[in-house]
Amino acid sequence: MAKARRAPFSIAGESVSAGKRAHIELPTARLVTGSKVEVPLVVLHGASDGPTAWISAAIHGDELNGIEIVRRVLASINIRSVAGTLIAVPIVNVHGFNAGERALPDGRDLNRSFPGSPRGSMASRIANTFMTEVIRRCDVGIDLHTGSGNRTNMPQIRGRLSDPRTRELAQVFGAPVTVDSRVRDGSVRQVAAENGATALLFEGGEANRFDDEAIAIGTEGVLRCLADIGMIPAGDRLPPPPTVFVRSAKWTRASRSGVLHMETALGKEVVAGEVVALLRDVFGRKVHSVKARSDGIVIGAAWSALIHQGEGIVNIAELE
Repeated sequence: MAKARRAPFSIAGESVSAGKRAHIELPTARLVTGSKVEVPLVVLHGASDGPTAWISAAIHGDELNGIEIVRRVLASINIRSVAGTLIAVPIVNVHGFNAGERALPDGRDLNRSFPGSPRGSMASRIANTFMTEVIRRCDVGIDLHTGSGNRTNMPQIRGRLSDPRTRELAQVFGAPVTVDSRVRDGSVRQVAAENGATALLFEGGEANRFDDEAIAIGTEGVLRCLADIGMIPAGDRLPPPPTVFVRSAKWTRASRSGVLHMETALGKEVVAGEVVALLRDVFGRKVHSVKARSDGIVIGAAWSALIHQGEGIVNIAELE
């Protein structure tokens, strides 16, 4: 007796047949002109049963590395080898992406607007649509980010490491650093956890530009995770490199304003009291020595030459 064909996958009013790859447009709020704005999705609906997973990027519109990671992941997968269903979302915040801005036109942070509401603000409506059409349907998700503002991040995974499956999947991802990070209210990770999904957040590089190292690490990490959950074959993929688990991370901030001269680098281990940066005035005179507040590893840093009082200089993670 012939094996029954897998049922189609329905999303945003569209149907994707088993063994097919499809481009779908997820409707969101319109522009003032009345023009439609739609979130682009790529659905890989495998011919055989398996998990449902999502990968998403640019939930902050100026965080671009994830867009390239999604492209490379999709280019690496043969639909004929997929078990289950993958929903790939290269740009969640289309409004912010088109404007080159982190937030939405209403000024709200989309990653603080979940679960949202179909009758709320623009951010709330988009969050609700993304949660309903994507997150609620998935077993596993990976949300891709970069540093924000004038900051850059060492490639890292953030997740709730008290959950054994999250910790295991973070280890499979193989980022240089894995941070035990609390779930923020209104975030993708929060609604994913509430809906029983395992979610990782990847950070790497900075806003508004591509970082080749972060993109390469992110791409391999995503592919390893998809292989680990049984969605794609492991093939000859290398095992994950070791990751450093850290308990928490805190920014060391400038107590004076000035011109930044960095004395450390991403990935460097520092000790409490070590000078990590100097701030000078416009004539080159030292006005402040920025010292590490704790022992740890530098996982984030400011890159702007001009620093104002209270701005974060380095983000130091405490080793487990």
